[in-house]
Amino acid sequence: MTVTLMRQESTAIFDAFTDRSEACMIGELYQENQAEVLQFLASRPIHTVFLSSLIRDNGLASPHNRGSFYACRDGFGQLEGVGLLGHATVIEARTETAVSAFAHLARNCFNAHLIRGERNTIDSFWNRYASPGQEPRLVCRELMFEQRDARPLTEPIADLRVATLADLDQVLKVNAAMALQEAGISPLNSDPGGFRQRTARRIEQGRIWIWTSEGKLMFKADVVAETPEAIYLEGVHVHPEERLKGIGSRCLNQLGSILLAKHKSICLTMNQENKKAMAFYQRAGYEFHSHYETIYLR
Repeated sequence: MTVTLMRQESTAIFDAFTDRSEACMIGELYQENQAEVLQFLASRPIHTVFLSSLIRDNGLASPHNRGSFYACRDGFGQLEGVGLLGHATVIEARTETAVSAFAHLARNCFNAHLIRGERNTIDSFWNRYASPGQEPRLVCRELMFEQRDARPLTEPIADLRVATLADLDQVLKVNAAMALQEAGISPLNSDPGGFRQRTARRIEQGRIWIWTSEGKLMFKADVVAETPEAIYLEGVHVHPEERLKGIGSRCLNQLGSILLAKHKSICLTMNQENKKAMAFYQRAGYEFHSHYETIYLR
């Protein structure tokens, strides 16, 4: 496990920072807690789609999670928060006490790369997490958009399909370039083997959609997380030479129609400074849902 604190140790660390009148217990989650955790997360399916999908795919304890799941409970043992601490730190906290607990515990996670979630929660988390003078490497303020109703298809694309491993190299190249543009680091340089394995696994799960023409990757989108209630979409890409021709809108509308036939909602996030992306998704039927934030650590 990425975070090696056990239940007793994490509780002790939290108690050192908390008013006893508001103290909660925090401890690592295991497979026997899965039903309880999924029920807790299900009350906010859009905001928790990433955590819920990881648990459904991998269970609560798996190397594929790239971190460890923890629970924060009140004095009666009821869940106040669930958090993943590791490469990506993502929390679902219903109280400020839970936010504080996760923030203090996260200080002991030494492979953390980013912290992500709703803006108000992440701002509160950072105020409790950061050491004096600590500055993030990068902060991305984002907008979450959601689509619930499929758009009519006027020009279907017959060859829009799920990617196969034969497409892996093209997908890797595009995803690495997008990561470099967004976060300033290419995973092909920082973690080439792991990046390839994770992308291959996503392809094997049937979660990368593409359209190729004459050997060129014209369109790509990754289903990063999937539950019966929601899909989280990321890495939407249109070949630079084919932009502003309506290809992206046609592919995105068609993909939306396919996904919404089985799920209630599709959500995605974009940098709030990217006005072109915002207009693109609004034309495709996506509507603003909430403010998000990603903090990249040094």
